[in-house]
Amino acid sequence: MSKSAVLFLMLSLVFTLTLWLEPWQAAWPVAAVKVALATSAVLFVAALLVGKRVKFDPVLR
Repeated sequence: MSKSAVLFLMLSLVFTLTLWLEPWQAAWPVAAVKVALATSAVLFVAALLVGKRVKFDPVLR
């Protein structure tokens, strides 16, 4: 994995643990962490595709 993919993977894990462990009292922190989690997850997949670690083969054998 590239360095950016590892970074976004770690960020996704941190945001997931934050949502799981933190008892929130207000609604806006939950929404902010969910947006950050979704963004880092999408950027992780994009970093994997750009780094050509995930190869897409449309031909089914």
